Amino acid sequence: MSLLRIENLTNTVADKPILKGLSLTLNAGEIHAIMGPNGAGKSTLAYTLGGRPGYEVTGGSVEFDGQDLFDMEPHERAAAGLFLGFQYPVEIPGVSNLQFLRESLNSQRKARGLDPLSGGEFIKLAKEKAGLLGLDMEMLKRPVNVGFSGGEKKRNEMVQMGILDPKLAILDETDSGLDIDALRVVGEGINAIMRKPDKAVLLITHYQRLLDYVKPDFVHVLAGGRIVKSGGADLALELEREGYAEVLA
Repeated sequence: MSLLRIENLTNTVADKPILKGLSLTLNAGEIHAIMGPNGAGKSTLAYTLGGRPGYEVTGGSVEFDGQDLFDMEPHERAAAGLFLGFQYPVEIPGVSNLQFLRESLNSQRKARGLDPLSGGEFIKLAKEKAGLLGLDMEMLKRPVNVGFSGGEKKRNEMVQMGILDPKLAILDETDSGLDIDALRVVGEGINAIMRKPDKAVLLITHYQRLLDYVKPDFVHVLAGGRIVKSGGADLALELEREGYAEVLA
């Protein structure tokens, strides 16, 4: 069953064409990695799917879990089960992680017709997911990402993903800024949360190193606004060895 079906997607950013006929299908239970040179459109794809303002869709279609993605506002996409992980998670001074996460989760539960979690139920869930990422509960009491290192921000974002429990995670360079230990923890967290038969992951990355921990079923090369080559996990190793020149020739 396809969770995400992208057909001939085109868009512009500041009136400049970026995506130029991109097609891609993710089925439930699959992990896909997208690699490519700088400026290829990788982050643009993530932001367009997430509904970021300024990323204007000019053609094509995207179906998410049987619904037209572009008929939904960004918060509706999130409530339907789409999670977007950012390359640079933002800081929100004055708002505690726990407050932010509880409000986010319960607003999504309300949109799905579910009862909100009580304070005790939420704390139990937060402890469980923080434990997967080795994040101390004291950090969840602090303002969102304020004073966090790069690795702590990424682990905190994975805790958010675990609590929200999405159907599809689009992770934009989650390995950016991680040292070796944090990379392993984050990779193991992604596997524990998302490697399930009813979920899918789209990993956007420059490097093979995250794929050592989160082994993709498919690897795609994005260049010039479209997918130019697809293969299995070995394709990422080939790109690491030889670069993009051979693929783009």
